Amino acid sequence: MKKYCAVFRIRFSNTLQYRTAALAGMVTQFVWGMMTILSFYAFYQTDPTSFPMSFQQTVSYLWLQQAFLALFMLWFYDNEILTAITTGSIAYELVRPMDLYTRWFCQSAANRLARSLLRCAPILLAAFFLPVPFRLVLPADPWRLLLFLLALILTLGVVIAVSMLVYVSTFYTINSAGLRAVLATFAEFFAGAVIPLPFFPPRFRQIAELLPFAAMQNIPLRIYNGDLTGKALWQGMGLQVFWLILLVVIGKFWLQQAVKKVIVQGG
Repeated sequence: MKKYCAVFRIRFSNTLQYRTAALAGMVTQFVWGMMTILSFYAFYQTDPTSFPMSFQQTVSYLWLQQAFLALFMLWFYDNEILTAITTGSIAYELVRPMDLYTRWFCQSAANRLARSLLRCAPILLAAFFLPVPFRLVLPADPWRLLLFLLALILTLGVVIAVSMLVYVSTFYTINSAGLRAVLATFAEFFAGAVIPLPFFPPRFRQIAELLPFAAMQNIPLRIYNGDLTGKALWQGMGLQVFWLILLVVIGKFWLQQAVKKVIVQGG
């Protein structure tokens, strides 16, 4: 376990060095978040009672979505892992006395967590000081905030588990860019990144909420804003645990099979 913790610490420290990139991303995310909120505000002005979430709930959803974008985005991948597979330097990884899946999982977690920590605090701070009704507000119940943080950790695990399937698929393709683009499109839509899932038509929403993408940002953000309560809250978190375990099991098995057939050519 110590060696995997060391991988996490090293990669976490290295990613924290990219402060200029974090600053640029932070400004972009804040502006994009404000634009999205204003777009929703225009719709809410027509008939506020016809929407499944209150405007304040939607504002909280969108600000948190931008603040923790680095945890959620499925269009971000570790180029070091992809390069290792496509260039053959994966051979060095295979001779190390470490489980390859666990190593990559820890490496990916450190990358996403460090990127998120660099950006989230300034965005959240600015959002808390905006005028009403565009301000981010804290949950009325501290217990809800704790559940939000727990669901956020599970979200990180699910996102990385899905990313690991993309890394493993790269063993079987010349270039995984096409697969990554298609997956990112589906994930963004069904995770509630484009439109929150409560805004979906009821029957379509029932199907979408069973997919692994719904176990990502949809659940923690709706826990925070109070839209997910009672039995539905625990069912949502149970769905996160289910998909995390299933995806990790599938990923580990698939990687074991892929590694058995690896052929590295070179001098």
